[in-house]
Amino acid sequence: MLNDLYQEIILDHSKKPRNCKPMACATSMAEGYNPLCGDKIKLFLDYENGVVKDISFQGSGCAISTASASLMTEMLKGKTKEQAEALLWKFHDLLTKEQTAKPAADLGKLAVFSGVREYPARVKCATLAWHTLKAALNGSEEPVSTEEKP
Repeated sequence: MLNDLYQEIILDHSKKPRNCKPMACATSMAEGYNPLCGDKIKLFLDYENGVVKDISFQGSGCAISTASASLMTEMLKGKTKEQAEALLWKFHDLLTKEQTAKPAADLGKLAVFSGVREYPARVKCATLAWHTLKAALNGSEEPVSTEEKP
């Protein structure tokens, strides 16, 4: 069953996250925090000549947050800033907009998060790494939070 596959991929990436390590040669770094769930992430980016050469993360978080960060790092190596941002917004739309068709093929394994849309509080868990990526791509030094600042 498709839902079982989705759960299997998320559980696999949360228990054995890929690219979960610090990166000494990072050209950019950003931090993100989801105070509602307690998810914290530090994202490392080796960004050269407009291309994501390498990407990794460290942190602690729920299964959704960790799996999202892990899958994101696998998807983004070799992508340009524009491709990375386009993927970010497609992923965001997958989680926040009603889908009338199958998720876009270019989302690949990220489509497993389509069910998160049914749990609005978990959307922030799934998108934390992506918003932290945006900060890293733009060189923002201010930590990203899933909550509005007062």
